[in-house]
Amino acid sequence: MQQAKPKPGILDKRAEIIAGLQAILPERAVIGDNISLKPYETDGLSAYKQMPLAVVLPETEAHVVAIMKFCNLHGVRVIPRGAGTSLSGGALPMADAVVIGMMRMNKILDINYADRYAVVQPGVTNIAITQAVQDEQFFYAPDPSSQLACMIGGNVSMNSGGAHCLKYGVTANNLLGLRIVTIEGEILEIGGKQMDAAGYDWLGLITGSEGQLGILTEVTVRILRSPEGARAMLAGFASNEVAGQCVDAIISSGIIPVALEFMDKPAIHACEDFAHAGYPLDAEALLIIEVEGSETEQSEMLARIRDICAAYHPVSMRVSQTAEESAAIWKGRKGAFGAVGRISPDYLCMDGTIPTSELPNVLKRIQAMSDEYGLKVANIFHAGDGNLHPLIMFDANDAESFHKAEAFGADILKLCVEVGGCLTGEHGVGIEKRDLMSVQFTPSELDQQRRIKSAFDPAWLLNPSKVFPLSGLAAAE
Repeated sequence: MQQAKPKPGILDKRAEIIAGLQAILPERAVIGDNISLKPYETDGLSAYKQMPLAVVLPETEAHVVAIMKFCNLHGVRVIPRGAGTSLSGGALPMADAVVIGMMRMNKILDINYADRYAVVQPGVTNIAITQAVQDEQFFYAPDPSSQLACMIGGNVSMNSGGAHCLKYGVTANNLLGLRIVTIEGEILEIGGKQMDAAGYDWLGLITGSEGQLGILTEVTVRILRSPEGARAMLAGFASNEVAGQCVDAIISSGIIPVALEFMDKPAIHACEDFAHAGYPLDAEALLIIEVEGSETEQSEMLARIRDICAAYHPVSMRVSQTAEESAAIWKGRKGAFGAVGRISPDYLCMDGTIPTSELPNVLKRIQAMSDEYGLKVANIFHAGDGNLHPLIMFDANDAESFHKAEAFGADILKLCVEVGGCLTGEHGVGIEKRDLMSVQFTPSELDQQRRIKSAFDPAWLLNPSKVFPLSGLAAAE
């Protein structure tokens, strides 16, 4: 993967830059030695590595302001980082860049149950918000599979979703307000503590901007009343295509489950070995369908879904009867990416979206690509909203195998765009999809996006070499 060239002279000033940061921050907030920098050389897209110039770990918004002013004054690039779980290379460092790690800004600042919001710092983990409010029967809806580790700042930057986004929406649908620090060190307050703040939709602009426009220091999220109850069911099918047809039939019927997840045979076996959830091992494809509400609502909705599934001749159907059974079902799904590591220690986790009506066609074509490239693929994804996560297995010790995996992934993403979808659903563009942006956007559309970036970051110091094709980077800078 091609990287942007270092800024002239910055690497020669490394000691001076580190000393300058140490002068404006507490001693424990600056990391400059190579051994301590090693954990920051990559993120969830671990096929790529690069040691950063330095890492800073702010503990307050004032620290972030000081860092940004310093880096802007000295022309130093800045890479924001949360938990480092980005699967698109969104937090991959550059040799001449300072990484701002936000994990020490991890406080929940305010919870208001009457108005249903929580104010948190960007280093708070996704699951911690629900844990903080669940005793009052509230929860935070977006639930990425990495929610035990991923941080809310990264969720906002990539507009993350999760299994329950079918009913509750992705991060953008669950935000009320943000505080960000610009590259000049100015603090901007966007949105507020109520729905639909007046004026332009700056909240929509910042959400999903991948650290290109500023550094988040505070996030106000919606919290929701917990449902009365929930039940999950499993439906196994004889082929991926038939399972895809069933997904489209469920959505087309007007039923909106709280979650509708898909696994193919390799994923089923890997997850069952891990979770022992009772997944049907004789099925080629599996749907996990969850409904919620009162007992009556759950029973009525499950009955309708069972009738729809029955029309596609499932090889098995089972409804969880206890909370423990439902927890086991979700343990398998939430641990799917790790479980696939039992099959192949090296894989690329793709992320694209398609119309649900295209699921049968796309799954068939992905299998044909798998045969063509000679690489296995496990399909695990949010079927209800068409957010695909094919896991392409390869051998990291074999350069040809890795290059084939990259090409295979690019072909899947091009297929998503071809059928009316887009390059990313929740992982972001990062470096992984950067050079595919021209597949989805025209030159004029990319130029408009670059102009927005330049308005916030004239020198292109914030997370450069991400999102936009490098062919246009020199002109933008």
